[in-house]
Amino acid sequence: MSDNRFKDHLGRPIIAVTGMGVITSLGQGLQDNWAALTSGTSGIHKISRFPTEGLSTRISGTVDFIDVPADNAVERSYAFARETTAEALAQAGVSGDFAGPLFLAAPPVEPEWSARFALADRAPPSQVEGDAYDRFLAAMRDRPDPAFLEAVQFGSISERLSDKFGTRGLPVTLSTACASGATAIQLGVEAIRQGRTDRSLVVATDGSVSAEALIRFSLLSALSTQNDPPEKASKPFSKDRDGFVIAEGAATLVLESLEAAIARGAKVLGIVKGCGEKADHFHRTRSSPDGGPAIATIRAALEDAGMAETGIGYINAHGTSTPENDKMEYGAMLAVFGDRLKDIPVSSNKSMIGHTLTAAGAVEAVFSIQTMLTGTVPPTINYVNPDPTIVLDVVPNEKRDQQVQAVLSNSFGFGGQNASLVMALEPA
Repeated sequence: MSDNRFKDHLGRPIIAVTGMGVITSLGQGLQDNWAALTSGTSGIHKISRFPTEGLSTRISGTVDFIDVPADNAVERSYAFARETTAEALAQAGVSGDFAGPLFLAAPPVEPEWSARFALADRAPPSQVEGDAYDRFLAAMRDRPDPAFLEAVQFGSISERLSDKFGTRGLPVTLSTACASGATAIQLGVEAIRQGRTDRSLVVATDGSVSAEALIRFSLLSALSTQNDPPEKASKPFSKDRDGFVIAEGAATLVLESLEAAIARGAKVLGIVKGCGEKADHFHRTRSSPDGGPAIATIRAALEDAGMAETGIGYINAHGTSTPENDKMEYGAMLAVFGDRLKDIPVSSNKSMIGHTLTAAGAVEAVFSIQTMLTGTVPPTINYVNPDPTIVLDVVPNEKRDQQVQAVLSNSFGFGGQNASLVMALEPA
């Protein structure tokens, strides 16, 4: 007979978080990140990795304190993931092979322009007049380059993580824009719920900030151009917000069935109670202005968790600091929570760490659990010019001591990818 203490309202295994690791522009490790985040420190700074002359945006939340090649996004993303995974496994008390599946959220893999030009220059003379694709193929045939090949293979990061930490089965790599980290958590949750494993390793990483990335997002009018001072640029829910600040980071969560975690004597940090995911077909980059898909995503997460909206005590907002997203997210939250929304603290970590893109959903899930564990709600900094059309308790500028039992964390991404997570301290 199964033990109902370990089953949720639908008879599925309850999902426990037993280990967490994080890297952002604020520093390496959960302790340093949390101290900086709750003190209202910003990790946004002027870019030094590459020249920014002529660019409208010259600031970011890059992670520059880990020694990796400056022009290799794959190596950076792998290094961040490796470090956060080591931290999470140590906290979970898991040594040796992990012996469970790996779900990785990683950025789209593309070589830097410098690497592309170098490859084209290597093309044999007989192929110089061909198109770019033919020249690239000829260059690789003429002089194979294993390092370059690995740098452009989408699954290379997960394969290396799998080898290092001893995961089982084919590692899954996904990229669902800004929702990727939350989607990876959802896949890890479902693997346990379906009885395919007792534990799963969820990693989200993004080390893809480059000149090309800045140019692309600038062409979409998505980035803040308030370069001076850098730490003041990200201002979610403020009237004078003008775009997000691109950033890097990673987070890892060790997920286990509650039964398995307790059986091995692990400390349970929190519970992933519900996951919601809905698509938005309105536009390639813009969210539907009426917030319909976002509303459906939040409600799906609450339904999956078996919770009413009254059970949520804190919302970790997507809160990008773009004019459209913040307005849309506010409308979506208002539609779900109604008049009660004004009494729920809603803060945005992105005001301090910037938008870590592929990693954001997992990074913010870690911070959401830490909010519950510590009874400290991180602030939304740079909130000095409130938007009168967005009436929220954004925990302005300074942290707040407040016990929270359940959190909603939103991730609404380009391309119509929407995901929300409901997390709690206790299973019930």
